[in-house]
Amino acid sequence: MNLPIIFSIDDDPQVLRAISRDLKRQYGSEYKIISTTSANEALEALTDLKNSSDVIALFLCDQRMPEMDGVAFLEKAIKIFPDAKRVLLTAYSDTDAAIKAINEVKLDYYLIKPWDPPEEKLYPVINDLLDDWQSDYTPEFKGIKLVGFQFSPQSHVVKDYLGSNLIPYRWLDVQTHPDAASLLSINHLCNDDLPLVFFDDGSFLKKPSIKDIAAKVGKNPEIMHDIYDVVIIGAGPAGLAAAVYGASEGLKTLMIERKAPGGQAGTSSRIENYLGFPSGLSGADLTRRAMSQATRLGAGFLSPQSVSDIKQKDGYKTIVLDDGPDILTRAVVITTGVDYRKLEVKGVENFTGAGIYYGAANTEASACKGRDVFIIGGGNSAGQSAMYLSKFAANVSIIIRKEDLSSTMSSYLIEQIELTSNIYVLPNTELIEASGDQHLENLTLINIKTKETETREAGALYIFIGARPYTDWIKLEIIKNERDFIETGRELRNYDTFNKTWKLKRDPYLLETSCAGVFAAGDVRAGAMNRVASAVGEGSMAISFVHKYLAEV
Repeated sequence: MNLPIIFSIDDDPQVLRAISRDLKRQYGSEYKIISTTSANEALEALTDLKNSSDVIALFLCDQRMPEMDGVAFLEKAIKIFPDAKRVLLTAYSDTDAAIKAINEVKLDYYLIKPWDPPEEKLYPVINDLLDDWQSDYTPEFKGIKLVGFQFSPQSHVVKDYLGSNLIPYRWLDVQTHPDAASLLSINHLCNDDLPLVFFDDGSFLKKPSIKDIAAKVGKNPEIMHDIYDVVIIGAGPAGLAAAVYGASEGLKTLMIERKAPGGQAGTSSRIENYLGFPSGLSGADLTRRAMSQATRLGAGFLSPQSVSDIKQKDGYKTIVLDDGPDILTRAVVITTGVDYRKLEVKGVENFTGAGIYYGAANTEASACKGRDVFIIGGGNSAGQSAMYLSKFAANVSIIIRKEDLSSTMSSYLIEQIELTSNIYVLPNTELIEASGDQHLENLTLINIKTKETETREAGALYIFIGARPYTDWIKLEIIKNERDFIETGRELRNYDTFNKTWKLKRDPYLLETSCAGVFAAGDVRAGAMNRVASAVGEGSMAISFVHKYLAEV
């Protein structure tokens, strides 16, 4: 956290040096002392200081300045920092102006030059004012500030990126937070510029892309090697485990992620069946630990970057990025996981990101406070989300087509849900329409047995309706099953096209695809167990097969 600021302005350089010297001597250890001879320069600096979440405790301003007098400066300055104390430096002839300023700018004190000795004429005054300021002072959040509309899909995308990448930020709803309006005003911005991302250096981006933000916060490092031993595509639990084991065993390892590390598991509020954590741990915590471990061991990480193709030539694989240089590697591990299937129901597409969210979307949970929210889906992810949202929402309703949760959800989660008074299960129920004005307001439900319908007010809807593998981008002749999951190992022998692509004398390794040296692990693989622990196991196992493959070529 930066020190609070004492800001002094005087057009006479000699006077300014004297006041700065006295302030630094007495207050330099607890406050940052900033001084300037130009009132206009000071006003420009105030906007940058506000953007970067710095705080001004006290203005000490000369009355007679050529660009504008002290009272005029304070009138402008207090619009940006209204809580700062205000002291005017005056000559004897300016006392009338100082007295008038007490009413106009709520002046706290005026000091008559000279103030020698400061121990008698300066410090007692400043001490009292700073003590008074400190009694009401709450330290500002120091970091990224995101300004936007609560029910804006663009704002949701930025929140989701920052939250998923464990980047601290402060959310300012332009319709409810006074600081949001202030930031727009002092930077001469308007609602059409939203969402806005303010950084701690005072700069900001209007309607930024995720890549713009990543570049600004240093989350998109450069490629470090000309040739990698293994490139891992996807940074879910399987990809993170592969990166940890690959790097720890001396392989030149690179991990590429199109969104944020952790995958769907990374958004989970609580994973309670992961070995070694009897009290459970959040997906974010697991992701943070794994990322720290992988990078400490030397694995590289590119994000957000999407892979558009893998090409083969002379035993090497070329990773083609959507936006960036090609990457040469000897082996590849695909761990791209799955995406939630889209819910094809009237109105859902209209409000996606504006009250309707796919997956946990924990960044939006606080906006559900005191409201009724709904979840579609009966798997563990839906149950974990229900438990988390129950801490904020008035009521959480789980919509399922089946009679109960027993066939789709772990028993420990079912027991927790039954013991939570504000979670309700709606069996034999489907959503037939989502409606609202600028954001989701109502859901129309139907009982599939009785055919009765009802319309319920809804603060939010979270969708967990199964998943489809993220494999559309693969153009290489990699065999996939009828549901587009990647086939591996001996199962490949069941496909007529296998012998056309596989030319080695040996059979594919357990996690190897129909393309030698390209492996698949985790949820993207046909036959995967869809559990965090199994994904971690497959990711680490894939590296052992990478070693075997590299020993052959």
